[in-house]
Amino acid sequence: MPDLSHGDDAAAVNALRSAVMRLSRRLRHQRVDESLSPTEMSVLGTLTRCGRATPGELARKEHVQPPSMTRIVALLEGKGLVRLEPHPDDRRQKVVTQTEQAEAMLHESRRKRNVFLATLAEELDEDEWAKLRAAAPVLEKLAHL
Repeated sequence: MPDLSHGDDAAAVNALRSAVMRLSRRLRHQRVDESLSPTEMSVLGTLTRCGRATPGELARKEHVQPPSMTRIVALLEGKGLVRLEPHPDDRRQKVVTQTEQAEAMLHESRRKRNVFLATLAEELDEDEWAKLRAAAPVLEKLAHL
């Protein structure tokens, strides 16, 4: 557990926050479809990772209020990126599924961002690249806590 009262831990947390934010901003500029908000892209990514979900489940996973998710799903549906289907067990609910158009767009977006990151990584030496590869699962874990 980091001790934020300790100089080295506090500095490491601060450096990590700053680096993640700067890198995230740079990656956002690599989007394929500029008409989608970062939140809309995140919802599509969640559907890719987790599969079909109700708007309520998506709201919990995305840490937004259910009415906000209802609006986001409606926007995505209007753009042809998701479809609403009847819930198999509860007629009062709908299940959100991404379309093939969304899958193709996300695939191209990931490809473009991966190329961008690979280009940046070319500037690392072998030791730095090894450390980054080792850190990737830890960063992934932090992203999903």
